[in-house]
Amino acid sequence: MKKILFCSTLVLLVALTGKAQTGTVDRLYSVAFYNLENLFDTIHDAGKNDHEFLPDGEYQWNARKYASKLKNMARVLSELSRERVPQGAAVIGVAEVENSRALTDLVQQPALANYRFVHYEGADKRGIDCALLYDPAQFTVTHSKLVPSVPYEGDTTHLTRGFLIVDGELAGERMCFIVNHWPSRGAESPVRVHAARQVKAIKDSLMRTDRKLKLVIMGDLNDDPMDESLQTLGARKYPKQVKKGDLYNPWWETLEDKGTGTLTYRGKWNLFDQIVISRPLLKARKGLRYDHNEVFDRPYLIQQSGNYKGSPFRTYGGREWLDGYSDHLPTIIYLRK
Repeated sequence: MKKILFCSTLVLLVALTGKAQTGTVDRLYSVAFYNLENLFDTIHDAGKNDHEFLPDGEYQWNARKYASKLKNMARVLSELSRERVPQGAAVIGVAEVENSRALTDLVQQPALANYRFVHYEGADKRGIDCALLYDPAQFTVTHSKLVPSVPYEGDTTHLTRGFLIVDGELAGERMCFIVNHWPSRGAESPVRVHAARQVKAIKDSLMRTDRKLKLVIMGDLNDDPMDESLQTLGARKYPKQVKKGDLYNPWWETLEDKGTGTLTYRGKWNLFDQIVISRPLLKARKGLRYDHNEVFDRPYLIQQSGNYKGSPFRTYGGREWLDGYSDHLPTIIYLRK
């Protein structure tokens, strides 16, 4: 018995000593995406069709409603991944934000005091853009740009809102993000396939210069993971299917096998809000590596009664102000180092 106890103690000491000598300590980081559903300020932007979201517009969008929207968005964004990652999300891609003024008001909310943002004004007719929020204590921005989208066969009605590329350093490693908002379901599938081809071209170009690039492509893609646009992008369902040049899409299994989505249409769940990753982030032998994913579906984000019961708790139901959050749920991936 003493011999067994001695051997067990020796094994434990060796394990602990080895960990101390190598400095190996696992740490989780998180990356999130959230469609903010019409985060407009109350001021008209010249050249933009933002009239619905003005005090005298159809939604009677005033300072009180705007302040409540900012507070609601800040609550969600600040809580993303906190249960598993105490410091919160390192990076959060967002869609449907009007301008830098609205983003400034957003990060000035007390709950988001540690966040900064990257944003470029895009060409969307309504004025809604993508942006990247980041915690400078976790992520350092080194380079960013907005790549304008090319219209599909001259269609200027259903435009992609440009592709926001942000390059930087997370946990001592290079990480690159592409934030997207592809054309709505008001457009036919080929329009989103065209958007996917443009993103794939950007991805291929980035990875030609760095074949080990840990790349994240995220956004409201207005398609489900199994749709043609995501197949054109090269996003695969299972890790074993991911070959050189492919991407991994964990949300395919989330929707198709588990029935979990991020928005509803006529009672059916879809999962448009996706975060897909490059092969080096999936299969890295050292450094940051994909761990798992999550749809952030807390009870307060779900409508509890009325016509939209069971769906994401949105800002408006028709023209009625519900004082909710968004018609989309956020998504999160966790990275382990």
